[in-house]
Amino acid sequence: MIHTHITSWVLAIVLFFVALGLHKSGKAKGAKVVQMIVRLLYLFIIGTGIWILSSISSISTLYVIKSIVGIIVIAMLEMILVKTSKGKNTGIYWILFIISFVVVLYIGFMKLPLTFLS
Repeated sequence: MIHTHITSWVLAIVLFFVALGLHKSGKAKGAKVVQMIVRLLYLFIIGTGIWILSSISSISTLYVIKSIVGIIVIAMLEMILVKTSKGKNTGIYWILFIISFVVVLYIGFMKLPLTFLS
């Protein structure tokens, strides 16, 4: 299940940048379609994350922190796409996205026993 989780968020990040590129190039309809696909991937990410959490026998505090920060990453992705489509400033959302994404990767790959090698 971890492989599905990682594949989902990698694909979501790639399609996030595709949606941004489409929007910046003036292809609003294409950007909207890709944004809907990214939203579907958010559900996969959350679903597989819940599945992984439910399969762990003893959930430590780090798992809870990683889950909360992971939700913040998803929220920042969505806020960046929505604010960009409305033509508003997204600077603070980018900062929060980068910080939370680095924190999630650090906790997930360095501090927790379940990794993609599991």
